[in-house]
Amino acid sequence: MKREKDMDNYKISNMKLGFGLMRLPRRGAVIDVKKTSQMVDMFLDAGFTYFDTAFVYTGSESAINKALVKRHPRDSYTLASKLFASVVPTEGLAKKELETSLKRTGAGYLDYYLLHSLTEDNYEKFDKFHLWDFVKEMKEKGVIRHWGFSFHGGPELLEKLLTLHPDTEFVQLQINYADWNSPKVRSRENYEVARRHNIPIVVMEPVKGGSLADPPENVKKLLRQADPDASFASWAIRFVASLDGILTVLSGMSNPEQMADNLSFMKEFKPLTEEEMKIIMKAGEEFHKANNIPCTACRYCVDGCPAGVPIPDIFAARNKQLVFGKIEEGKADYAALTAKGAGAADCLECGACEGVCPQKLGIIDLLKECRRNFE
Repeated sequence: MKREKDMDNYKISNMKLGFGLMRLPRRGAVIDVKKTSQMVDMFLDAGFTYFDTAFVYTGSESAINKALVKRHPRDSYTLASKLFASVVPTEGLAKKELETSLKRTGAGYLDYYLLHSLTEDNYEKFDKFHLWDFVKEMKEKGVIRHWGFSFHGGPELLEKLLTLHPDTEFVQLQINYADWNSPKVRSRENYEVARRHNIPIVVMEPVKGGSLADPPENVKKLLRQADPDASFASWAIRFVASLDGILTVLSGMSNPEQMADNLSFMKEFKPLTEEEMKIIMKAGEEFHKANNIPCTACRYCVDGCPAGVPIPDIFAARNKQLVFGKIEEGKADYAALTAKGAGAADCLECGACEGVCPQKLGIIDLLKECRRNFE
């Protein structure tokens, strides 16, 4: 199937940069719709159109209804959402997620719909619940325009899925320069599988949950020497946007300043030069020399934690110590977390978090390590 010859069908002219809606600005625990609306307007005014939300992004679908859908013509943007079956007990509840997403967003239809976060541990559930057939049926009914899946497994499984489902229209992969040669994430290998199948790629985590926007000092030094005026995020996003076969690069922007920075180098995008590509590969090597917890703060672990442990926040406090040497600041952040609720010591070791972690982290052991350093 020659998918790339039909790329015009994806309305890609204004999609090189996508707005990831997982990490929207907040006022306390609630998404700041006013600030989100400002960011939406900046994004559209720059000529970009692709917005990416999901059923499990708390508050995101409802917020984008207010910030985007109610404020802009339906044909001025493309909207993606996702069906997450991993923690759903029945087929009926899994399929009902689409109905809920349509109700929350108020968009009428979804331009892109994904089976969400397939891994070696959960992909069989999508077969058991007949979800591959479901998305095709919904496309025939016009409820969705294009369907695909987001993926956090290894290249062997990706090869299997694309072979079993050759009519998949696009795939969403975690690709960034830090994970490009990672033996755990295997970004490059997954990218190469998708390219062999000629399938368009949506890139997620191009700045690795923000860690490449504020990388370890050894990486900063290297990139500053190469271009002192370029933001660290620009290096990360331009790297993935320079690859062949990319439908869009999702950037999970959290404030207008991040939006302005992304637009500054993506509105008139220039691929990395050969020399810049060598520099970014070196930056990937340098990143792994730093000791850190490679958490991207997706917060999937938090939603299913019976003890309510704020796992990504604890890891962020520990990374302040590991990456930046801010020992007392890390302790203060952890103390503030435990003053509000559960801490590392409250972990029940049930493993629910590890079952849904896209980065395949040994969360239980990492929390024990955090406890030893903080308590």
